[in-house]
Order: sequence, then C-alpha cells, then structure tokens
Amino acid sequence: MNASTGNGTAGMQTPPVVSKEQWEAARQEMLVKEKAHMRASDKLAAERRRMPWLAVEKSYMFEGPQGRASLVDLFEGRRQLIVYRAFFEPGVFGWPDHACRGCSMVADQVAHVAHLNARDTTLVFASRAPQADIARLKQRMGWRMPWVTITDDFDADFGVGEWHGTNVFIRDGDKVFRTYFVDNRGDEQMGNTWNYLDITPLGRQEAWEDSPPGYPQTPPYKWWNWHDSYEPDAAPDEKWVAVSDAGEAAMREKSAG
Repeated sequence: MNASTGNGTAGMQTPPVVSKEQWEAARQEMLVKEKAHMRASDKLAAERRRMPWLAVEKSYMFEGPQGRASLVDLFEGRRQLIVYRAFFEPGVFGWPDHACRGCSMVADQVAHVAHLNARDTTLVFASRAPQADIARLKQRMGWRMPWVTITDDFDADFGVGEWHGTNVFIRDGDKVFRTYFVDNRGDEQMGNTWNYLDITPLGRQEAWEDSPPGYPQTPPYKWWNWHDSYEPDAAPDEKWVAVSDAGEAAMREKSAG
C-alpha cells in the first residue's frame, strides 16, 4: 500500500510484472544506457574544465561570523570557491523563521564540506539576512556550511539577484576568476560532493579525468577519508590504499567477467 495516499497502484498504468531472469535482462539493458549517460556526463565535465575564465575586477564585501570578509576571504585559503545564493531575508516566504523552501531543500542535501575542502574547494552560502538570523537558522536546521551576508551588488552582478544559483570561482593569489554558473534545474541537483566538484575548474582532481596538462590529479579513492580525519598535506593511509586497491581489482575482474 502507498503510505502517503493509501491508494496503492489503483489507477496507475504500471509496468508488467516479470520473472527474475526477465527483470535482470531489463536491468542489463538499462545499465548500458546508464553507462553511456555517465560517460557523457564525464565528457561534459571535461569540457567544463576547459571553459574560459572571467576576471572579477570589482571588489565585493560580505559579513561573516568573524566580521567583514572580501570575496578572496571566502576562499579560506583554498584555490576554488563555490557560492550558492540562498534566499533568506525579509520578503522571502518563511521569513524570519525559515529560508525559502527550495533553498532549504538544497541546504538539507549538502554533503559534509570537509570532503570538498580536501579537494582545495570551499562551499559558501550567501543571503541578505543579518548574521544573527543566519546563525539562528543554521542552528535550528542543523546546517554546517559557511553562510555569509551579501552587503553589495554581488547577487545582481552574478545572476542571482532574484533567483537561486551557484557561481564558481578560482583564485590565483589575490586574483579571482569566475569559471562557471548554473541555476534553475541544474542548480537543484547540487549538494553531492561529486556534483560540486564536477562544476569546478579543477574537477575531482583524480587521475582518470580528462583535464588539461598540469592540472592537479591524484589516484581515485586514495584521498577519501572520514570527514573528521582529513589532515592537510597528509599522505594517503597505507591500509586504506590496500583496501581501495583490492576493491578496484575486484571491480575490474567483475567487469571482465
């Protein structure tokens, strides 16, 4: 029975019920298409890493938990920055108790930011609400990502003045460049660590990726860690390397079979 409606499948034109062998054959047929979709997604991410950069010439200031912060400050010393414009401010549905329902759903889906940080990437949410209100909201909802207050034309200048959207930046010293922007339905699927890294100019930074020469890359799996155990510049744990190597070998054998 459908728990939400109590109506089950009555009135629905459902697919046929088949044997185990027929179901497995259908799954294998779907798997071929899914792998093609995944490879196309990887190719698109590779093209994204080759998009031109736009220099950010204007200075922007935000309010953060520690006071005034520039766009460069938002990087927190890392090379890449992802900024999601969330609507939490006077005039937004839900104010002052809640942020926009859609933006709140995005916030609920954000993975632990330590994994992004380990790839030299900082994720920041930005709204026009005062810091006191943002702190209260984060505590109530259990959100842990950095969240700053917009104080100037940042939202209007970067296409997020009246709608949610995600901007991506890269830093070369104190020089900042805009590298990507996504909104609407493309923005709704953000939250997963991999989805975020796939829209950055450096990508996942793993050796299998098609990236321009000289881009940072390390073996896949090896850099993964528990979110409370990452250490700056630490070498991959030898035991985890052995485990991941064994897993990769098993997957290759399975694929070959």
